[in-house]
Amino acid sequence: MKKPKPKTKPLKPFLKRTKIEAGCDEAGRGCLAGPVFAAAVILPKGFNEPLLNDSKVLNEKQRNQLRIIIEEKALSWSVKQVSPMMIDRINILNASIRAMNLAIDDLSTRPEHILIDGNRFETKKKISFTCVIKGDSKFQSIAAASILAKTHRDEYMLRLHPKFPYFHWHTNKGYPTLHHRKAVLAHGKSKHHRMTFSVTVQPRLFE
Repeated sequence: MKKPKPKTKPLKPFLKRTKIEAGCDEAGRGCLAGPVFAAAVILPKGFNEPLLNDSKVLNEKQRNQLRIIIEEKALSWSVKQVSPMMIDRINILNASIRAMNLAIDDLSTRPEHILIDGNRFETKKKISFTCVIKGDSKFQSIAAASILAKTHRDEYMLRLHPKFPYFHWHTNKGYPTLHHRKAVLAHGKSKHHRMTFSVTVQPRLFE
C-alpha cells in the first residue's frame, strides 16, 4: 500500500501586502557549463495557479506549462543571464547576484519590494528586499521566477547540445552528472564550460 504524499503548505501570495512585490530566483548555479540565469516576476494580486511550486519539485512538462501561464498572466517578468566567462571572473555567487539585478532592472514595472530566494543579495537600487531561504517553496512570485529561470536555461542548453553532443546537455543541462564529468575528462572543456569549476570522477569503492 502506497503511503500518501505529505501535504505541502500553499504558497504565500506576498510578504508586503501593500507593495508591488517582485520575486527573484536563479538557475544553473551548480552547473559545470552554461550561463547562470535569473528571473524576476511580478504577479497580479489574486493570482492563483494550484500547480505553481518550486521548479525542483515539478517535472519538465509541468514547468513548461507553468512558464506559459506565468508569462501570460504576470504583470511583468524578465529573464537574464551571466556568461561562463563572467562567472570565472567574478565567481558564481557574484554572477548570480548580477543576473538577478539585471532581471530586476529589465522589469517593465518597477517593484517596491523584492523577494530573493536564498540568503545573499546585494543591490545599488533604492528598493527594499528580503532574502528567503527556500523561498521558491514559500512564495508564489519566487516560485514563478524559479520556473522561468529554469525553463529558459534548459532551453538554452538544448540549443547548444547538437554542437557538443558528447556532453549530453540535452539531458543533464550542464549539471555535473557522471557522464558529463567523464566527457569533460575525455574531450576537455568547451568554450561554454566554467574554467574555474573543477571536474573529477571519484573511483568506485572496491574497484
